[in-house]
Amino acid sequence: MTTIYHNPRCSKSRETLALLEEKQEDVKIVKYLEDIPSEKELSEIIKKLAIKPIELIRKNEAIWKEKYKDKTMSDAELISAMVKNPKLIERPIVLKNGKAALGRPPENVLTIL
Repeated sequence: MTTIYHNPRCSKSRETLALLEEKQEDVKIVKYLEDIPSEKELSEIIKKLAIKPIELIRKNEAIWKEKYKDKTMSDAELISAMVKNPKLIERPIVLKNGKAALGRPPENVLTIL
């Protein structure tokens, strides 16, 4: 099973989903703006991506600029901010067999299939 954390309004997310379907992957779609991951789930995803929480944040979002941009925040505080404001989570994220990839560009996910 391949899981995609998906926002249907995002072109990169749609392109990544199309790529997974083209590769005939059995895909579980998580619309993360509605089905928000917990802090624990998001922490595990970040570990699988092998990045720091700040690298998963969409820094051009208005909420980031208004509430968080100029603050010094710990990794736990960044994860908490993403859970409270899921629009801050970079997308799409694809998980398969204990591995994760960010679909920017969509072809990045081919490394874990």
